[in-house]
Amino acid sequence: MSTTSLGPALEKKRVLVCVGSGGVGKTTVAATLGLRAAVDGRSSLVCTIDPAKRLANSLGLSALGNAETQVPAKVLEALGVRPKAALHAMMLDMKQTWDELITRFAPPEQRERILSNRFYQSLSTALAGSQEYIALEKLWELRRRSDYELIVLDTPPTAHALDFLDAPNRILDFLDNEAAKWLLTPALKAGKIGLSLFNLGSTYAAKTLSKFTGVETLQELSSFMLAISSMNEGFRERARGVRELLKDEQTGFVLVTAPQVERLDEVTHFQSLLKQNQMEVLALVVNRVHPLPSPALWEDAARLTQARRVKVEETLNELRVLAEQDAAAITQLAAACPNTPIIQVPRFELDVHDLTALWRTGRFLLGDEQIS
Repeated sequence: MSTTSLGPALEKKRVLVCVGSGGVGKTTVAATLGLRAAVDGRSSLVCTIDPAKRLANSLGLSALGNAETQVPAKVLEALGVRPKAALHAMMLDMKQTWDELITRFAPPEQRERILSNRFYQSLSTALAGSQEYIALEKLWELRRRSDYELIVLDTPPTAHALDFLDAPNRILDFLDNEAAKWLLTPALKAGKIGLSLFNLGSTYAAKTLSKFTGVETLQELSSFMLAISSMNEGFRERARGVRELLKDEQTGFVLVTAPQVERLDEVTHFQSLLKQNQMEVLALVVNRVHPLPSPALWEDAARLTQARRVKVEETLNELRVLAEQDAAAITQLAAACPNTPIIQVPRFELDVHDLTALWRTGRFLLGDEQIS
């Protein structure tokens, strides 16, 4: 089974994207990569979507916001190492980032109309693909305007690879909906903003739709489509930029998963889609792997009194079974993804919640330690 180190990626890549489903430790992996890059001398930014604020806590900060925050060097020095470059972190606020995008690029006379529209409110908070889109949009913006030598993106959790890869296209489809344009053609041609059912046209479709949605809802939709239409070309241009960035040779993907057999299909599918889209998969990180109990633990158990030994050996046997199950799943994963290196990170006794735990995680990601 192949093993590897993410060390070369930390030296050469300018963007690392951590992808995978929820609850597998993407935030931990992202924070660890940013930390190690900064310690080794590359200025780094870790951008997360994690609402639980675990990134802030693990980096010794009380909170993170929608702007980059530098992690104080004295916090990092608690590890016994002196960072050679600055480490920054931020937690992306989806709604605020959408609002900033509209404020920057919408025509001045349209900004308030868009920001107050309830269809825009749905787009910026709940529409499927919206979170993935704005995360990639922010990544593209940061890469273009910032001087960080490395940006690590912790992507939103997704159960389906296409939710992430196709997010820009789906948002553009929503903003550039041909059916909506057909329905609103009379008003679009007239350049009207405040629409009534009459100037929506006397079409049967408009009148029928208004019976289900109400005239006010239809007016609000038409107002939104008209206001946002002037920005559509800008959205398309940035979406093209995002796709180019993801395929760039200086961008790499780290696919994070857990060692459960039921996750194999989603992981292999995600890996296959990334490669089909000309995106470089650097490694599969299998996180929270149960290691086999060491011989020393069995020897210690053998020296206990019989009652205690039975209980301890029962626990060790349970751990052995879990380790064997994880090993079997990883073997299947390696067979399904033969050309992708696999890195194993063990399950620690406590959740990763501080710099010491991040540093220990980094030893496995960079090949300093391996699960025996």
